[in-house]
Amino acid sequence: MANFHVYAAGTGSDVQHPTIRRIGVSDVLDALRLGFEDFWDKPSHYVFLGLIYPIVGVVLITWTSGGNALQLIYPLMTGFALLGPIAAIGLYEISRRRELNLDTSWWHALEVRNSPAMPAIVVVGIMLMALFVVWILTAHTLYARVYDDAVPLSIGAFVSDVLTTQRGWTLIILGNLIGLLFALIALSTTVVAFPLLLDRDIGAYAAIETSARAIMANPVPMLFWGLIVAVALLIGSLPLLVGLAIVLPVLGHATWHLYRKVIEPAPAPVPVKAARSRKRSS
Repeated sequence: MANFHVYAAGTGSDVQHPTIRRIGVSDVLDALRLGFEDFWDKPSHYVFLGLIYPIVGVVLITWTSGGNALQLIYPLMTGFALLGPIAAIGLYEISRRRELNLDTSWWHALEVRNSPAMPAIVVVGIMLMALFVVWILTAHTLYARVYDDAVPLSIGAFVSDVLTTQRGWTLIILGNLIGLLFALIALSTTVVAFPLLLDRDIGAYAAIETSARAIMANPVPMLFWGLIVAVALLIGSLPLLVGLAIVLPVLGHATWHLYRKVIEPAPAPVPVKAARSRKRSS
């Protein structure tokens, strides 16, 4: 069944491709506003959930510092943007429940594990994890070619060399251009994939394809959304990643509202009797 979820819904029925709406930059800003309202409803709960993100970041940074891999700190921090949709999936559930006037206590975020689309969610999550690993390997390969695989002596010395030498600026420019490519891949394949799967069990392939269609139908608003996410994560990362405890929940809730603005609601199911009468009349 999990393998089947890669292509279609868990029910085995034909997947109806969700209808994409045209949106504007104002809709993106409104989704961000609604995301902040969801966060402000119970900020202490969401900060608690969001703390997982900076804690993992600090652990990774500590590991790189102790493992002579200081050059990977920046790729790891920027690579978090690729994993953001996975980290925020519980927040989509909270926004969905608030939309339906249901209880929004933080533990309901864990109910995602009971979703019938969980196999498809896992498949898309694995895809993002693989993309993250490829990005880290690519960043390390670029560093090795520019710096001849020399190990940085300290964070201060490494930062000074990167900012004041030609090879450092080569690393900055090429690294950010490559990172932008990875970010665009993640955005175009998952911008609405996880909220869509949480809302409808349509299969991983259909969710990814819908995200791509949403980008093509709304390139400017979606790129604007990607810029908002990148800038917000950068700002949240500056004070030792602590700001991510607020930034991540707000972006997570806003992603749900962006999904609602971009994707038409699913059509109401036709009652069995009505469906039979239509067949007879035809």
